Amino acid sequence: MKTGFSESAANFVSASQTARVDTEAWASSNMFCPNCGNSTLAPYPANRPVADFFCTDCGDQYELKSQSRAFGRKVADGAYETKMQRLASDTSPNLILLQYDRTQRRVENLQVVPKYFFAPSAIEKRKPLALTARRAGWIGSNILLDRIPASGRISVIRRGLIRDRSEVLYEWNSLRFVERQLGDARGWLLEIMQCVERIGKAEFTLAEMYFFESDLAAFFPRNNNVRPKIRQQLQVLRDAGFIEFLGGGRYRLLN
Repeated sequence: MKTGFSESAANFVSASQTARVDTEAWASSNMFCPNCGNSTLAPYPANRPVADFFCTDCGDQYELKSQSRAFGRKVADGAYETKMQRLASDTSPNLILLQYDRTQRRVENLQVVPKYFFAPSAIEKRKPLALTARRAGWIGSNILLDRIPASGRISVIRRGLIRDRSEVLYEWNSLRFVERQLGDARGWLLEIMQCVERIGKAEFTLAEMYFFESDLAAFFPRNNNVRPKIRQQLQVLRDAGFIEFLGGGRYRLLN
């Protein structure tokens, strides 16, 4: 893997179109599959809904988002209905977040997010396009990156430095316990993981987790037993090696 784009730069009037071609070419030549370790990803034909690349070994799909500035709390995505349908069928692509340096023509930061870290709460419905627009009435979506636990954003390149592939594969595999949770159980687990991270300490207490009770009740209005659910999901995280119990309502974050 290298961080620089191809020496023969794409040449379009639109800077965004040039960047799109350059970053897609870079991903085709350099990006490996973090799901199985295959050394290359193959591009889909242009304009395929949702996904951009796939692994020829394991079949996992990937969607590439690239921009020159750091990613904020949300990133624009495709059609809302298509996105939600694929979430419901558990066929969503994994996400590649690529930040590049336009002047140096290289990748500065790159993260991968496993597909099972996307819950419906992480997808925002955008307003329909105006009647004067070319695709009048079309409804897009935003991916809310701040609704995804930080542990689900695995760095491949950080500040221009390439991480060892084995480290990336290890991190990816260590999170597979999330994939084994289905439906609302996965949604609960992701929310609890985010609550743990929001506390911002290696060691935390059950009382600190109960601080998020009202937020969790708002996300899951049909559940009237939020505190038992918090304790249940903490047990799932303990069994997965994500946290450890210290006793007396105290926990330590391991990941």
